[in-house]
Amino acid sequence: MTLLGYPGVQALDLVGPFEVFSTATLILASQGSHHDGYEISIASPDGGPASTWNGLQIVAQPLPRGPVDTVLVPGGAGIDELRRDADVLDWIRRAAATARRVVSVCTGAFLVAEAGLLDGCRATTHWAFADRLAAEFPDVTVDPDPIFVRSSDTVWTAAGVTAGIDLALSLVEDDHGTELAQTVARWLVLYLRRPGGQTQFAAPVWAPRAKRAPIREVQEFIETEPGGAHSIGALARRAAMSPRHFTRVFTHEVGEAPGSYVERVRTEAARRQLEETDDTVTVIAARCGFGSAETMRRNFVRRVGVSPDHYRRTFA
Repeated sequence: MTLLGYPGVQALDLVGPFEVFSTATLILASQGSHHDGYEISIASPDGGPASTWNGLQIVAQPLPRGPVDTVLVPGGAGIDELRRDADVLDWIRRAAATARRVVSVCTGAFLVAEAGLLDGCRATTHWAFADRLAAEFPDVTVDPDPIFVRSSDTVWTAAGVTAGIDLALSLVEDDHGTELAQTVARWLVLYLRRPGGQTQFAAPVWAPRAKRAPIREVQEFIETEPGGAHSIGALARRAAMSPRHFTRVFTHEVGEAPGSYVERVRTEAARRQLEETDDTVTVIAARCGFGSAETMRRNFVRRVGVSPDHYRRTFA
């Protein structure tokens, strides 16, 4: 197993999966298992240290010349520079031709896509870079929501930072079974599978600010008063537009319809209150504009992946 290091790599993208695989190997050895663990190496294009953006230096060796079982490509600030390195791209393509799997974490998906391994596939990356990945690689179907995706028979893509740990645990489970993966998760004090399945809980409610001042003011009003009566008519009057024209302009400028935006802001407001207060779900639902606890529950399950009660037990 080769983990790719390079200047500007995100430390946790690299070290997180490394810890999962090395812990699995240690546990297998302690059990006297007849199964082989993972032979892990960190390799860089020039064989020099992989320096992270925060100054951490990780010892690395040259890229292997022979076959590799698994290639893991972490993300980081240096990924764009690496994409311009023809030798690295050639190495990834050659390694992928015989590797059992190629794994990307966070913006590592850009390098894997640059190598042509994601064409025609569904893939994910850190939520903040999903639109850029989709724009630069139109042949890739980018899904910003999952923690990780099996993009093809041999390629996996994971979302940002700690999502690489989730994917590594899943690969250990594929290789050696649920019992070992669960033991690794317990040892590292992790969930084997996060509550909520694949949803990237870390993604905040964020949308581009509209260029037109009236639409931007409506966005700010919704976010300031998520529990307000935000009907299309009321919002259109605030923007001094007809409802039809307002809906068309808002959707064009913000990237989603006003009703969907309101629902998303309300869900985020409720999420934060579930984390930070002891108020009941009924009280939070009313305060955030859902009207009833059941309406809030349905929205929460659809957008976050778990019920409000489950979310609170996990994240309060």
